[in-house]
Amino acid sequence: MTEDWYFVSHRLELAIAAREAGYDVAVATRVDQHGERITAAGMKLYPVTFNRGGLNPLEEMRTLAQIARIYRREKPDIVHHVALKPVIYGSLVAKWLDVGGIVNALGGLGFVFSSTAARARLLRALVRPILKFVLGGKRSLLIVQNRGNRDQLISGGMVELGATRLIRGAGVDPDAYRQVTVESDKPLVILPARLLREKGVCEFVEAARLLRGKGVNARFALVGKPDPANPASLNQAEVDQWATEGVVEYWGWQDDMPKVFASAQIVCLPSYHEGFPKSLLEAAASGCAIVASDIPGCREIVVPKETGWLVPVQDARGLAAALEQAITQPELRAQYGLKARALVISDFSMRRIAEETIALYDELSRDLP
Repeated sequence: MTEDWYFVSHRLELAIAAREAGYDVAVATRVDQHGERITAAGMKLYPVTFNRGGLNPLEEMRTLAQIARIYRREKPDIVHHVALKPVIYGSLVAKWLDVGGIVNALGGLGFVFSSTAARARLLRALVRPILKFVLGGKRSLLIVQNRGNRDQLISGGMVELGATRLIRGAGVDPDAYRQVTVESDKPLVILPARLLREKGVCEFVEAARLLRGKGVNARFALVGKPDPANPASLNQAEVDQWATEGVVEYWGWQDDMPKVFASAQIVCLPSYHEGFPKSLLEAAASGCAIVASDIPGCREIVVPKETGWLVPVQDARGLAAALEQAITQPELRAQYGLKARALVISDFSMRRIAEETIALYDELSRDLP
């Protein structure tokens, strides 16, 4: 995968479970600050110079060559690629070197398949036939996190239904999250995400501005930072200006997210597209009320009138109305939070997701020559 922080956040526990199930695990990713944590968990670590936003042909060829060297050295029986660029590059190399089994995972369809920008349209035209090639083959399986993404990939001719497996999310350990216990006459509403326009950050800020104008008593905080490698990223100056105005608080990147969720009463994710956002699983595990966009991925965990509120995409006024209900009805949001946590425990625990993924490895292992 492209980033070590993402591996630690979303896949480390799965890798540990795979190792405990008898698999030798090696990790190939861009290494920044989390390399020691990966090796301390007993995994080999291979740095790869992934540039998620890069299109320089020489740089991309170097990345392909690095992946090829790793696969030649490790001679893996199964490779598991996560996110669009690793799926494409890793699968191309795996097919060339005749790796036994290929697992690909798309957390969501992201900028390339969701944006209407000219760059995204161009990349879509290039990526579709490549995905059709790399996702094909008898020993290649694709993990999708929601049915909407799966249907889009199938209808676009990029993958066959029989080559897909639905595993909903990365999972969380409910015991690692402290349930919200602090109520307040000024509830804290957080948006925990990379600060991308497509995460609905601008709509969140506008909703906060509308509610402050009405005198609704609440705090609003952005928890995350811009991601310059993503074309949809906000710039730091925009974020700082909102904080200076007092519209929202800016908390930046936080390492102790269980502590952050335990301090919030409401978690908001007005995203334009998602695979299955782990932030909402973490929010639910913490017993937070959730307000999110009515899109595939968010619908998996947010059930209207049971675990939270769903709102139309890119609708700041609709978002403000739902947030106002959550802010002004503490008993209802507490009820929704309890039901959301129960749903995580029953359907989305890390143990369950790990079991489903390792069963996929076992399925491919049985067909190896």
